[in-house]
Amino acid sequence: MSALNFIEIPSFLTRSGYQANLELSYQTFGPVLGTAPIVVIIHALTGNSNVSGENGWWNDIVGAQKTIDTDYHTVLAFNLPGNGFENTAEHLIFDYKEFVAFDIAKAIKLALDQLNIANLHALLGASVGGGVAWELVAHAPDITKHFIPIAADYKSTDWIIANCHIQDAILRNSNQPLVDARKHAMTLYRTPESLTSKFNREGRQAHEYEIEKWLNYHGIKLNERFCISAYKMMNQVLKTIDIELQGDNINELAKHITANITIVTVNSDLFFKPEENWKTYVQLKKVKEHIYINEIESIHGHDAFLIEYQQLKRILDPIFNLKNEQNESSSSHIVWSR
Repeated sequence: MSALNFIEIPSFLTRSGYQANLELSYQTFGPVLGTAPIVVIIHALTGNSNVSGENGWWNDIVGAQKTIDTDYHTVLAFNLPGNGFENTAEHLIFDYKEFVAFDIAKAIKLALDQLNIANLHALLGASVGGGVAWELVAHAPDITKHFIPIAADYKSTDWIIANCHIQDAILRNSNQPLVDARKHAMTLYRTPESLTSKFNREGRQAHEYEIEKWLNYHGIKLNERFCISAYKMMNQVLKTIDIELQGDNINELAKHITANITIVTVNSDLFFKPEENWKTYVQLKKVKEHIYINEIESIHGHDAFLIEYQQLKRILDPIFNLKNEQNESSSSHIVWSR
């Protein structure tokens, strides 16, 4: 694992008026910062900055001679404040209700400023990380050449807010909060078809269903590596994605975003619904050039962005192939009809 680095953001003021001293941690992969095109990656809810190498959660996409090639790109991955990856109690956030997704994006922008980074080759975020990335690009509209939200949207819908509300109730009231919250969440990240294809009611003769064992396993594994305050904080960030709270509606905000936007949706996503992503694409296409949408086809739902690597590679390869940069506008984006 590459070294964990830290940036102090003293007297950080949240949108609610709450003041905190933040310490943002990050990792880099590939060439030294400032010597190659920079790619910023923002992780999903229980993810972290370790995107490549030993225990890297995105090893199929990020690394030497991979789609995001660390021989040619510097990858910069931040830990969302309060996610607990530093394993330091001082970095946890207990007043999580004082923070919203915009605050996290603002903190990342302040960290980029401290690193003297004004321009990125690409900004990627998946799931809640994609929502934070939307907040960041709305806040700093000329920060990146390419913006790629994956299985995410510029706002949390009532459906997402409702499930975050249930997650928060489980985390506050359960006797085994992390285990139970994770079990509930796993049913949102997959689909009925995905679970049927994986288990097909195995164990029914002994009344010891494999699906129950699988859910219990994921609950126990998260309990071993995560802490409750981190889950509460990440859940709060997920619930509060809404770039329109920055002062303008999505159309006006999009007009100022200079990046090429490539939306990646999943046709079976029950969380960030593909219909919402297509609405976003159609709406913004009226006011912004260079916006594209690609759809991953899968039975596995929201988690398909972690499963269908070959499809994701086909979408991302042209954007990160620096040799084809000159041909990018004509060849790098495909719109899949539904």
